[in-house]
Amino acid sequence: MAMVQPAQDRTRRAQSFAVEAVGLSIDGHEILSGVSLEFRAGEVVALVGHNGSGKSSLLKLMARQMQPTAGSIFHDDQAVGDYPERAFARSVAYLPQDVNAAADMTVRELVACGRYPWHGALGRFSQIDEVKVAEALKATHIEKDADRIVGTLSGGERQRAWIAMLIAQDAGCLLLDEPTAALDVAHQIEVLSLVRRLAHEGGRSVVIVLHDINMAARFCDRIHALRRGRVVASGTPGAILTSETLQRIYGIAMDVVPAPHLPYPLAYVC
Repeated sequence: MAMVQPAQDRTRRAQSFAVEAVGLSIDGHEILSGVSLEFRAGEVVALVGHNGSGKSSLLKLMARQMQPTAGSIFHDDQAVGDYPERAFARSVAYLPQDVNAAADMTVRELVACGRYPWHGALGRFSQIDEVKVAEALKATHIEKDADRIVGTLSGGERQRAWIAMLIAQDAGCLLLDEPTAALDVAHQIEVLSLVRRLAHEGGRSVVIVLHDINMAARFCDRIHALRRGRVVASGTPGAILTSETLQRIYGIAMDVVPAPHLPYPLAYVC
């Protein structure tokens, strides 16, 4: 398994996040244990693993939606708990699994919510805010739907609208919890292609929870795998997509086959 560098090496290369010996227990139940991972700046990094492996819990800890019971989490070499709330929101944008809110808002109104960390509840919506909203709508190719009600959008359109809100937030790091859940394959590819483009063209860092290992390999630069709350593999898609590593991650027999025109194989259950 390709392991991360120790904590003392954290500043040797630019990182978006560093997770060091993190543990999480809820009502006596251990969710995460001894998780140490690095998330390099400018990369799209996937968190994968079976249901209940701790992927979403780890993302919530990184987003400050929960507090770890052990260990430390750093963003840009500063403990996440040391950030003032608004400063953290200006640097890190989080999209949870459940985004059923805002169904009665227009897309433009939803995207404008991303500007809240910059002007606050009582601040005036400035020309800069308007520019950021327009840029976010353009970047996600949803300008034509700007005046539509969010609740009338298809699943893929709705996810693009929420991602546009995160882009308007102007954060350098996006934390996305299963943004392709319940989407068909075409919309999954659409959303993940958008995420990858926004990261690589805009210089953003992305951490994304995914279930589909083949989608993770196709769209992500690096993959971290959890099993029962512990790190069991970490590396590039090519390093992760081996039958031995996949079986260690998912606990079932898996194998890979060469894929034409792709730099990595495709995984399947034996």
